[in-house]
Amino acid sequence: MTEKLSILVRVDLDHAKARVLAKGHITVHSIQALYVVVKRANALRHNLVLELDVRHARVDPEALRLLETCCETRQLPVRIDPQQSPCTLSMLPPRHAVHAAHHAPARVAA
Repeated sequence: MTEKLSILVRVDLDHAKARVLAKGHITVHSIQALYVVVKRANALRHNLVLELDVRHARVDPEALRLLETCCETRQLPVRIDPQQSPCTLSMLPPRHAVHAAHHAPARVAA
């Protein structure tokens, strides 16, 4: 898998759906580009249902938490979307979790 982030958007305006496919490595830095693409897709049509597909991406834990927050709140970060437009976003999560280097120690059975 490449470190470079690749984003493809597939839009079906007749059915008010769009899928944003991301491949590569999503970090807290590269996520900004992903947010911008999602914002642009969201602006294509009122009440567009967006699906973020990161199944084929390597997503750092903090970036995954940020994406999950956007899905839960249905809004993009204020710095990306100051108007806080509603964003109906769901996510197909990565197939393989990337673990943080500084995660809590594993529990050992006594």
